[in-house]
Amino acid sequence: MPINIEMPKLSDTMTEGTVVRWLKKEGEEVEIGDIIAEIETDKATMEMEAFDEGILSKISVPEGGKAPVGSAIAILLEDGESEEATTPSAESAPAALPNTPPAAAKALESAAATVNKSQTPTPTPTDGERIKASPLAKKIAESEGVDLTAVSGTGPGGRIVKADVVAAPPASSPAPAPAAPPAPAAPPAPAVAPVPAAISPVAEGADQIVELSSMRKIIAERLLTSKISIPHFYLHLEVDAAPLMALRKQINAQSEASHGNKYSVNDFVVKALINASVTVPEANASFNGDHIVQFAHVGISVAIAVDDGLVTPVVKNAEQKSLLAISKEIKEMAIRARDKKLAPNEFDGGTVTISNLGAWGVESFDAIVNPPQAVILSVGGIIEKPVVKDGEIVPGLRMNLGVSCDHRVVDGAVGAKFLGEIKRLLENPALMLV
Repeated sequence: MPINIEMPKLSDTMTEGTVVRWLKKEGEEVEIGDIIAEIETDKATMEMEAFDEGILSKISVPEGGKAPVGSAIAILLEDGESEEATTPSAESAPAALPNTPPAAAKALESAAATVNKSQTPTPTPTDGERIKASPLAKKIAESEGVDLTAVSGTGPGGRIVKADVVAAPPASSPAPAPAAPPAPAAPPAPAVAPVPAAISPVAEGADQIVELSSMRKIIAERLLTSKISIPHFYLHLEVDAAPLMALRKQINAQSEASHGNKYSVNDFVVKALINASVTVPEANASFNGDHIVQFAHVGISVAIAVDDGLVTPVVKNAEQKSLLAISKEIKEMAIRARDKKLAPNEFDGGTVTISNLGAWGVESFDAIVNPPQAVILSVGGIIEKPVVKDGEIVPGLRMNLGVSCDHRVVDGAVGAKFLGEIKRLLENPALMLV
């Protein structure tokens, strides 16, 4: 019987998905384990794997189309099955363009129906009886020049399947068809009304509508909920970054001669955030209705900018990892995030978040708490500026840090202690290496 290929639930917050690309076409064979499509979720674009085998008979949701989780997006047939059950329903018909007049919308639906009919022509024998053949058998017969009317089917109910067509000899050249009688003169074409402005192309300089991706929708919903429902407060500190930059230079010079990994400033800030989360466990926590959960492990959600939004994959059990392991993991996650290759479980387990805009020249900013976490660290760029040291004005390197806190979990004194510990570690970076 026909098998519905359904929109998978690829993340815990996913309610609908977008088909980015079909990797299999109608009429192609599908094996268990084949990657048949790329699906955009609220977090990333992920590959969709086949759990059944057969012939991809009908694609109901085209590339760029959206569908709720659990709804059918394609139909799979076993070899030899009829395609009668795969007639597309009204739900799978292409939607009309916004502001399309009813007459134009009806014309679009009619054209789509015509195309669907023409995609899988059914060969008909001379006695008018419909040939029973699988979609793959028809496709092979057409390409190999096999006359299906001369093939005996061995499938269920005498249906012609792939093996029957492969074993059949090619048909001889068919006799030329009798000339068709001359077609009657066509009536004069009716006058065509001008196309309404509502469906005309966007004029130069006019506003354009950008549809929200699934990821952007979730970002909008979560951040709005966070800002409305979480009582934020913000703390800021300026860090002397000179010791950090000196140690980083020394370590990178040594690493080039050994493992080759180049450490970024962000790697050291992440390590400081991890250690501070262990030292001040009250900040590594979450509000849960009538109680607070203090997490046993530290999961660092790293904010990474991608083309259509922001993703936050997690360095899990971060307190157990070295600076080198953390640096390599973040680099690798950033590459796969931009290639949309992150797996759903890589977004789970975050307890604190870091957002670094220093590379964009931002000196200081306030981030929005990433629920259900209680704190997020905002990191600005390192700026060379005059500072007062031992009563004298000297050049210095300074970096602004900020922490946004959920006041239901973290009080001002706890937030200040947490941020102060990060500052202490960054100004004494050798402490993070022991």
